[in-house]
Amino acid sequence: MTNPILVTGGTGHLGRVLTARLRDEGREVRVLSRRPGTGYTGDLLTGAGLDAALDGAGVVVHCASTLGKKDVPAARTLLAAARRAGVPHLVYISIVGIDDFPFAYYRTKKAVEELIAESGIPYTTLRATQFHDLVGTVFSAQRWLPVMLVPAGMRLQPVGLPDVAARLTAIVQGEPAGRVPDLGGPEIKTVTELARMYLAATGSRRPVLPLRLPGKAFRAFREGRHLAPDHADGRMIFAEFLAERTGHAKS
Repeated sequence: MTNPILVTGGTGHLGRVLTARLRDEGREVRVLSRRPGTGYTGDLLTGAGLDAALDGAGVVVHCASTLGKKDVPAARTLLAAARRAGVPHLVYISIVGIDDFPFAYYRTKKAVEELIAESGIPYTTLRATQFHDLVGTVFSAQRWLPVMLVPAGMRLQPVGLPDVAARLTAIVQGEPAGRVPDLGGPEIKTVTELARMYLAATGSRRPVLPLRLPGKAFRAFREGRHLAPDHADGRMIFAEFLAERTGHAKS
């Protein structure tokens, strides 16, 4: 019988999909959450509950995030507990292109990658492009505006959570491999195109207004440093994601 898998952030968007996928594969999954009643109660900042959650775990999949604010100390606490427990494999989900962007969140993700690589714990790190859910959330946040504002000249390669969960499930079943090939969505589209698809799917007739944004970060976006064209391995396209969310057939 295989040892259980601990998923940090198991109640989040990706964590829920991954947990369901692993259980469908017949794996025993422990969900780590700060909220009692959702699995193994634990705190990645204080370390409370981690030793019990990690006891006997064969793999830890680290999906939890504080959106960068405290990800580094949380990772340090998790790694210290994982070393005590003798965890044989830690899997981390990161973001394509984080080396090239000056965002605080991206710098934090890179710092966590480095902590894991230097921890002495056998590990696998997977970088993925932006999730469909994130793109949809950004568009939804503008629902009260008369127009949809988007950055001009910027392309995205969004990937579906089921595709990310499938790749992580395969990683969990294998041996630690360090940094593995990136995972990108199956298509690259401009943000303008994606915004128009979102508006059509939600029945909105608002115009899309592209704005050319200044700065190093948006120049890097326009240069496509966040894309993985050689690893367009995802299967779910954005239209399918929208169809699932809105109930409208994809075009």
